[in-house]
Amino acid sequence: MQSFSRGWSFLKQAWSMAFKDKDLLKPSVYALIVGMIVSVIGIIPLAAAGFFLGDSQIGRIILFVLGSILVFAQFVVTYVFSGMTVYLIYGYLTHGDGHMDKAWAIVRRDFFDILTLAAASTAVNMLRSLANRSNRGIAGNLARSATSLLQVLWTEAAYLILPAMVIDDLNLKNGMQRVLNITKENLLLIGISTVGVRFVTGLISFLFGLLGFAIGFAVGGGAAYLSGGSTALSIVGIVIGALIFFAFVMVANVFGSYTSTAYHTCLYIWARDVETAKAEGRVEQKVAAPAPLAAALA
Repeated sequence: MQSFSRGWSFLKQAWSMAFKDKDLLKPSVYALIVGMIVSVIGIIPLAAAGFFLGDSQIGRIILFVLGSILVFAQFVVTYVFSGMTVYLIYGYLTHGDGHMDKAWAIVRRDFFDILTLAAASTAVNMLRSLANRSNRGIAGNLARSATSLLQVLWTEAAYLILPAMVIDDLNLKNGMQRVLNITKENLLLIGISTVGVRFVTGLISFLFGLLGFAIGFAVGGGAAYLSGGSTALSIVGIVIGALIFFAFVMVANVFGSYTSTAYHTCLYIWARDVETAKAEGRVEQKVAAPAPLAAALA
């Protein structure tokens, strides 16, 4: 229960920042729009390959390659705009304002590093996919369990490696080493386990999506019922209902993306400041966490 209340406290603080500086939310909205466009474009060759090649061996290989490319592109989109959010939050916490032009410049500077992070995440995702397709049995179950754990650990690591890249200008190798070093001090593990941000955002996103489904179903179903048997009016009602549902889902995605990025950015900044204090011999001095995280841990 304490973890939930802390997660809720952080959520309020994070969104207080966003309401004060609207630029902090823009990258999450851009990521959603660009991600949808990339998905639509990527599905076309996948559908064509599936239609013309069917379930042949060469067809499965091509589908796997095309699917990997689409996953990679989605990771690139996610990390580019999440990196912008990281820098905007960092700028807000350190200078009281986040500047979009600086965030774009930082992302351009670190674009190659972001590509390597996206490639690593794609590899983990593909390993998980291959393990899920493996034969049943002890070996298959072990492979699925191992890759599932790897995916969970890597997802959390990637959330922290990205701030290392953006804030400290580190490449993938050095970013991984930096996160490993500060994890050894238990700061990251303590923060992740005691502040239930993931649970709170997941619950709110689920409830928001459920509300959108209920409203969309009511509108679509109501229009179909009141149409008097008119196919055209029924279709229009169903389309409007579907649009309402997807609008709620999009808002929930933006909500979850921004909150999670804000949390891991604050967590990384805090661990980084503690690391710096220890390096400077200020061991006895308690290093305050960034304001949103400090409020949650109070």
